[in-house]
Amino acid sequence: MHDYPYPHDRYKVKGKILKDLLNEYKDNLVIAISPIYNARCFNSLIDVEQVTAIELQDSEDNIFERLVFSDENDNIYQDDVSKEQHKDYYIQDIHEDIVYARRLYKKIKNKYFINNQSVDQVVDELIVMIQNISMNK
Repeated sequence: MHDYPYPHDRYKVKGKILKDLLNEYKDNLVIAISPIYNARCFNSLIDVEQVTAIELQDSEDNIFERLVFSDENDNIYQDDVSKEQHKDYYIQDIHEDIVYARRLYKKIKNKYFINNQSVDQVVDELIVMIQNISMNK
């Protein structure tokens, strides 16, 4: 955040890091990233042969339940009172992000709906999904 205070600059850095990782590690690499809200920073990577891009999705309510707060130094803190007081605002903001992401990530054909499942369950199902996609390539 200190080195790249503007989101667009951080998206470019994330895209470059992804490209570097794909160039260095050709096999058996799984990368999970936070959203990059600039398709130019990642779309070219989706077409790379060894890449199986999967967009993880969930509902506004499930995302809200997992919502955490952090300060400017990324220190996580809990504020359940404020979270509940501003729930409508957060749900609307999450909804807008989901609508935007649908357009942005339209090139990603593989979608996985988390449905508020446990991390272990999601990982197990993603492994099966990736195996099925790989067999069909």
